[in-house]
Amino acid sequence: MGASDPEVAPWAPGGAAGMAGAGAGAGARGGAPAGVEARARDPPPAHRAHPRHPRPAAQPSARRMDGGAGGPGPGDNAPTTEALFVALGAGVTALSHPLLYVKLLIQVGHEPMPPTLGTNVLGRKVLYLPSFFTYAKYIVQVDGKIGLFRGLSPRLMSNALSAVTRGSMKKVFPPDEMEQVSNKDDMKTSLKKVVKETSYEMMMQCVSRMLAHPLHVISMRCMVQFVGREAKYSGVLSSIGKIFKEEGLLGFFVGLIPHLLGDVVFLWGCNLLAHFINAYLVDDSVSDTPGGLGNDQNPGSQQFSQALAIRSYTKFVMGIAVSMLTYPFLLVGDLMAVNNCGLQAGLPPYSPVFKSWIHCWKYLSVQGQLFRGSSLLFRRVSSGSCFAME
Repeated sequence: MGASDPEVAPWAPGGAAGMAGAGAGAGARGGAPAGVEARARDPPPAHRAHPRHPRPAAQPSARRMDGGAGGPGPGDNAPTTEALFVALGAGVTALSHPLLYVKLLIQVGHEPMPPTLGTNVLGRKVLYLPSFFTYAKYIVQVDGKIGLFRGLSPRLMSNALSAVTRGSMKKVFPPDEMEQVSNKDDMKTSLKKVVKETSYEMMMQCVSRMLAHPLHVISMRCMVQFVGREAKYSGVLSSIGKIFKEEGLLGFFVGLIPHLLGDVVFLWGCNLLAHFINAYLVDDSVSDTPGGLGNDQNPGSQQFSQALAIRSYTKFVMGIAVSMLTYPFLLVGDLMAVNNCGLQAGLPPYSPVFKSWIHCWKYLSVQGQLFRGSSLLFRRVSSGSCFAME
């Protein structure tokens, strides 16, 4: 898958107390009698706060809320927040890079270690390929611990560029505020809002994907050099020069179409499934108030908190399910990024030279390998498996 700025108080700074103080100060400066000054501080009975209707508390001034002399406002923290998210994303990317590295080597069919004999849950003997931990240990033995982070630099740049692009697009094309509709009588209205929100997310995702894809291609090719022990792609700038010289501008966008299709299918499938499940299966009458009391008995309680929690988990679960269904798009896109680029991992016997991503999809489908690399722990050798070993 931005927060709007807080509303400015429509009344004068300081509220009623500020106005009373202003009147008192004016009387004192004009030399008014003590009785007049007292009346200025003590408003007439008609303006006194009623016991049952207390006067509203003084609100923060507009000058303080919009970042004036009173202190920094939310607008001043926007660049800092964006930089914080980019830094946090870079940390997560670095920590998860060994996982993606091993997955890519499995996707291209590189199996340097033979399968081992084991038993499944039914007690039958089956052949298992090395798990992620065994594979990672092998990489450390060959390249050292630093070898687990091969291709990390262009991947960090790709993710940072994607994050900055999405943030810039939100500023240029700010999203409309989406009101959450949970009433089943408003299904048509809520569906329109989901479609509008998903369309906006799709636009941002597609633009950020297209801009960051060249760096993604470089990162993939840097990582698969482990297969043939090549050093063709060593740096970002030199890699850009090699790709442009050998493949032209289109070389930076190989494998882009399946990635875009996977993103579009994921966004629409996840959002629409979560919407229909939340609308038809989640009951808004569920409340976490003590003893099942509603708003009439307990006005301060948060009605529908359980329903909101269920909705958030529903979208999370749908995201996992849909990501599994769209995995073949990710696999085909990654294979096309390294196919026929002069590296051993993109040439036979690891992979045929594909004419298009559709050709790659059909080949994997016939081989029964459309989900190759989706599992990194229990990798059983299937009857249609074909993998290259050293």
